[in-house]
Amino acid sequence: MANELIFFATVPNQEEGEKIAKILVENKFAACVNIIPGIKSIYQWKGKIEQDNEFLLVIKSTEKKSDRLIQKVLENHSYETPECIGVRIEKGSEKYLKWIHEIVD
Repeated sequence: MANELIFFATVPNQEEGEKIAKILVENKFAACVNIIPGIKSIYQWKGKIEQDNEFLLVIKSTEKKSDRLIQKVLENHSYETPECIGVRIEKGSEKYLKWIHEIVD
């Protein structure tokens, strides 16, 4: 395997998170999306320090679907510059990693 990825994306509210999650899962760009409430983001934007309450999407997918996944997040996100970053899964339950491939590949 070794080409499974976890993507992180923040959204402004639960409704937008659910919308994006459903699109990704229904279109088989992601096997699963967790929506984690209650995060606080502090960041610099257009020369100012900003602070927002957000929701975090934790998206499980594969390298094969990564470009299309990123594009779908960008198309359906309300932010001007949405976060959508992926990291490789170095180790995991073989059965779970296989399941990711069964869903998205």
